[in-house]
Amino acid sequence: MNNHFIVIAEAGDFIGEQKLIAQHLNGEMIDNQWHMCDGTIWDIIVTGVGAINVMQTLREIPRNSQIINIGYAGSANYEIGSAVCINEARLNHPCVTYPEPQLLLKPIPSTYLKNPEKCLHSVCYSNTDFVLQSDYTDCAFDMELAYISAMGFEHLYSVKIISDNLSLHTYR
Repeated sequence: MNNHFIVIAEAGDFIGEQKLIAQHLNGEMIDNQWHMCDGTIWDIIVTGVGAINVMQTLREIPRNSQIINIGYAGSANYEIGSAVCINEARLNHPCVTYPEPQLLLKPIPSTYLKNPEKCLHSVCYSNTDFVLQSDYTDCAFDMELAYISAMGFEHLYSVKIISDNLSLHTYR
């Protein structure tokens, strides 16, 4: 069984994230699998948007699998189109604070990326809804990564592409 997976929320051509794989990762798509330049073959998993879809889709995946999560994210100040290599995932709950475990991600190997020198490095805050405003800067906002990370995958990497500056209209 293959234990290399690229996890995306939506596959569709217009706003889907499958096209981001070829735009940002080295390799090529052959028969709906991503063939990395190092010879590894990665299966593509489409989870759907949000926590429940992530948990239902990934619950049977072995925790020692290698996973690359690539997808869109918002940011209050990063330039649209920027690639962000995520080093930590957190939940977005700006109105309250409570103790949570630290969810650190592995640094994605630079050989996996087409332009590693252009990748920003940052925290990603996951939310249950689209983030339209925030005082947090120098970070990304998505709806899946903290939940993926909390599931305990040992080899989790993530690259987020900034799609908007907290504007649902720009995202669409």
